[in-house]
Amino acid sequence: MSLDLILASGSMMVALVLYSIGVFGEKLSGTIQFKHLLFFAGGLVFDTTGTTLMNRIASDNGGSVFGLHQLTGGAALILMGLHFIWAIWVYKKGSQAAKAKFHQFSIGVWILWVISFVLGMLVGIGIL
Repeated sequence: MSLDLILASGSMMVALVLYSIGVFGEKLSGTIQFKHLLFFAGGLVFDTTGTTLMNRIASDNGGSVFGLHQLTGGAALILMGLHFIWAIWVYKKGSQAAKAKFHQFSIGVWILWVISFVLGMLVGIGIL
């Protein structure tokens, strides 16, 4: 196993843990707190790092440039970025209604991210 693959896989696992803690911590507390912003940011940074490394590995090995995993992963990464920006806004200025909508959006983005994560594992082990 190459160092890039180890770092990419590790980054994705850290992203999963951080983003999950942020999403479910925010959901369970019923409000968004500064610590949730840190978990969202960490998840986004590690996901971006892992995605960048995985893309380099795939292109070096002549892998698929565009498929279901890339589509869901790209969408999830964009939504994670938007989620983080919205989280900052809701934390600083959001109304109760905005905070309620934010909870729903958080879970939706997390579900898409996990689907992409699982698809990536399945592609990596050759099932897809």
